[in-house]
Amino acid sequence: MIVRIINKSSNSLPNYETLLSAGMDIRAFTEESVTIKPLERVLIKTGLYIELNKGYEAQVRSRSGLSLKKGITVLNSPGTIDADYRGEIGIILINLSNEDFEILSGDRIAQMVISKYERVEWELSQSIDKTKRGTKGFGSTGSK
Repeated sequence: MIVRIINKSSNSLPNYETLLSAGMDIRAFTEESVTIKPLERVLIKTGLYIELNKGYEAQVRSRSGLSLKKGITVLNSPGTIDADYRGEIGIILINLSNEDFEILSGDRIAQMVISKYERVEWELSQSIDKTKRGTKGFGSTGSK
């Protein structure tokens, strides 16, 4: 699949770090460093603009290493970039650690997965098929 992209940053295009990676790393594009204080959330620009095909979305997700080692995560993960959005991609980050975290332009801050989706049409009904699980909710399938 070919996706048209405008890159107004000085960073490389999003890319897959390994042959079997599902996500492409996204880099920050800032004029100066940004410090995220504990429990603070910020919008980090990327300088990227994309044109997705109909039936596709870009999902923005946390980088696992950044989350585990530094407590930095994408707040609305996965964030959705719709196929008709043409603005600059921004990444909402939150610092869940107890320490300030500094972001420099070019830092890998998130990953993006391009995903196909289906649109649905609702069919109003008075009943739905029963299953073994039924109405059992959170934790009902056990913990082991």
